Amino acid sequence: MIVDQPVDQPRWLDEHEMAAWLPLLRVVQLLPRALDTQLRAEAGVNHTYYMLLATLSAAPDRRLSMTDLAHRAATSQSRLTHAVDSLEKRGWVRRAQCPVDGRKQYAELTDAGLAELEELAPLHVAEVRRLVFDALDPDEVEQLRTLSRTILDNLQEETP
Repeated sequence: MIVDQPVDQPRWLDEHEMAAWLPLLRVVQLLPRALDTQLRAEAGVNHTYYMLLATLSAAPDRRLSMTDLAHRAATSQSRLTHAVDSLEKRGWVRRAQCPVDGRKQYAELTDAGLAELEELAPLHVAEVRRLVFDALDPDEVEQLRTLSRTILDNLQEETP
């Protein structure tokens, strides 16, 4: 229920909303940190780097434009450039120029990058399962999917 408030005042979260919001904030902070810890121990990479490898592995020809990759990874071009530099030094990703538009650059997952991802994926999935899904029953997983999708759709409307 929305309480009438002056237009210049924010709509403060009520007690029920705060009880949902504060734990969500903790999840948003703690889950990436926990996933980073596991991935750093196993491969010396953070969750963002893993996500880039996984995203490229699912793309046609294991290749995406840098712009598309930044969008799918929800990161800035400058952070993506730094990440791709690091992955390129490891031999897991290579850059390629677009043959049609010289201004456009692609990131491609190499065979070595795919092999690394295939080695890491079972460990990563086990950690995701341990941290998230093992604590939920099937109905809660469906609720999580629905809520996450709703929030994500709203966020994507807000970002270019």
